[in-house]
Amino acid sequence: MSPIDAARVYRMMVRMRLAEEALVEAWQEGLVPGEYHSAIGEEGIVAGILTQLFEFDTLALDHRNTAPLVGRGIDLQALMLEVLGSDQGIASGMAGHMHIFDPDLRAGADGIVGAAGPLAVGHAIAHTQLHPGSVAIAFHGEAAMNQGMLMEAYNMAVAWNLPVVFVCKDNKWGITTYSKDQTGADPISRARGFGLEVASAAGHKVADVHAAAGRLIERARSGNGPGFLYVTCHRPGGHFEGDPLVGLLRAPRKQLSVWVPELRSGLTATESGSRTDKLRAMAGIGKRAARFAYDVGRTAGKDPVRRGRSLISADAATAIEAQERAEVLAAMTEARARVGKRAGFGIKTGADR
Repeated sequence: MSPIDAARVYRMMVRMRLAEEALVEAWQEGLVPGEYHSAIGEEGIVAGILTQLFEFDTLALDHRNTAPLVGRGIDLQALMLEVLGSDQGIASGMAGHMHIFDPDLRAGADGIVGAAGPLAVGHAIAHTQLHPGSVAIAFHGEAAMNQGMLMEAYNMAVAWNLPVVFVCKDNKWGITTYSKDQTGADPISRARGFGLEVASAAGHKVADVHAAAGRLIERARSGNGPGFLYVTCHRPGGHFEGDPLVGLLRAPRKQLSVWVPELRSGLTATESGSRTDKLRAMAGIGKRAARFAYDVGRTAGKDPVRRGRSLISADAATAIEAQERAEVLAAMTEARARVGKRAGFGIKTGADR
């Protein structure tokens, strides 16, 4: 396992954060089609892993793929044009933000929950034949562990002793459902049940992630079997941009102005369930909101980028931030200029459409 290069790690995290913030801002302005799932809050996890990968190692990504792709070295402007729906994007505007791939980086994403598992197993099988000593990495959330294809991927990886590391990012929530309310046992116990070698780390501590991931990656690379890295994380933006639970915390009056009429309408409707059932469901919404608020308050200070900054000198950090900010701004400015005032997304009429 290579020692952590703090400056490289911090540069990668800053670049990922700035790129995500630029794309979130574009989404807020209506320039990004559909939903947008940012990886803000996951930078320590991604950087702690990516800094240990070699040329032929592969990444199977989930719907929060822009940060890993940025960290892996994707062309920023091509990425941003893709997310903005331009046919000059890296996948001609057809991938959106959840299905981006870059064959040159040996990295690709699938928006189907849990799909990174079987994709990574396929990568690992190919590695054993084409590039022995290479490793496949799969990213997924804790809620994805209820998907059958992911469990099948765990099983096959162990049965065939494949060089793959599954990275489980646990923020405790499956969209707006508390994970423990819908999942038997805990992720670590379930992974061990399949025979996976398990390590864990706090996702906001990049040095801890680097150490834990390094052991599993080196083990898999040496032919000693697959691993499972369990990391905690907090996403301040919620499941997706515009998450109503986040909206309730940040702008309660605005969010309630949307919810209250809908709840009142549902409560007075005569063709649905009983009034008692409806009141119980509304109480459940309040309980979820309170639990989410508690989690946000408890983890608000766990910013991986801010913690990563403490690993290097203030002067070095400032220089890195200035350089990365300039590059990200230039890429997004050009992408916005190419898109311009378009009539639709992903149509073959030039990047200004």
